[in-house]
Amino acid sequence: MKTSDFFYELPQELIAQTPVEPRDSSRLMVVDKNSGALEHRVFRDLTDYLNEGDCLIINDTRVIPARIYGVKEETGAVVEFLLLKQSENNVWECLCKPGKRAKTGTKFSFGEGLVDCEVISITDDGNRIIRFNCDSKEIYNILDKIGKMPLPPYITEELKNGERYQTVYSRELGSAAAPTAGLHFTEEMLDKIRNMGVKIGNVTLHVGLGTFRPVKVDDVTEHKMHSEHYTLPKETADLINETKKSGGRVISVGTTSTRTLESVAAKYGEIREDEGDTSIFIYPGYEFKCIDALITNFHLPESTLIMLVSAFAGYDNIMNAYKTAVEEKYRFFSFGDAMFIK
Repeated sequence: MKTSDFFYELPQELIAQTPVEPRDSSRLMVVDKNSGALEHRVFRDLTDYLNEGDCLIINDTRVIPARIYGVKEETGAVVEFLLLKQSENNVWECLCKPGKRAKTGTKFSFGEGLVDCEVISITDDGNRIIRFNCDSKEIYNILDKIGKMPLPPYITEELKNGERYQTVYSRELGSAAAPTAGLHFTEEMLDKIRNMGVKIGNVTLHVGLGTFRPVKVDDVTEHKMHSEHYTLPKETADLINETKKSGGRVISVGTTSTRTLESVAAKYGEIREDEGDTSIFIYPGYEFKCIDALITNFHLPESTLIMLVSAFAGYDNIMNAYKTAVEEKYRFFSFGDAMFIK
């Protein structure tokens, strides 16, 4: 299968620059993965498609203000750092721009001396590994003071309220990007879902920016997937197993929740409590082992995300859905509209 098979034409004006208000007023395309039939609804209508005994699995990761600007000690040059993943204590993997100014051994100061770092190594793909010189428990407080929300590059308008790039249920700090399928939920809508007899379980997968990058190789199978850290708690594992046993559906909110559940199911042959790193790459031909339905946004052409969704709903169904979404002027990407695949 070729990467170019997942390309589609997207007019620039359909890339959502700001979130809609209220959250649950975004549009919802409902896709039947068996017939390919499409329906056009509003996100709050999702409750019409949920049944008592189903469970929703959400990703409770919280985006950190990961874009920071460092001053090079020797020259005073300013370098942009985008924190991707914490590996241990104060050691982080990050993107640097311009990278040529961040060689191994170089030191930078942030927030007028609030914290310093040193570049300790460079990865094979050019990312920098840096070490901050502060108490590891303090780094998130410091980032709140010096950092900016790391919006994707296709969003050029300034976000006035940083909480709109967080889900209402975000709590576990660590993501470089939001699990955007969850941005549509309000507290009121979640309460209504619970009152319907639909249980809600949480997983944590800290989203890396690699999620949004286009695949660069021609042959999909040659793509090297990035790694992300996940946690699947015992309560959620028990909920999923009880739901399956009673004939309910496991409905994944987003590709990140999906990757977590499918990683654990592939690893053990069942769903159980687990924590680790996953680099699972799901594309057409993959046999899903856990999820029964999926809530997701509209993704970039030739990305691993559109490949995952195509694997779940069928390639032809998804490419037709995307063609229809363009024709119907749906809003795309992080602040865009949603899709429910049933």
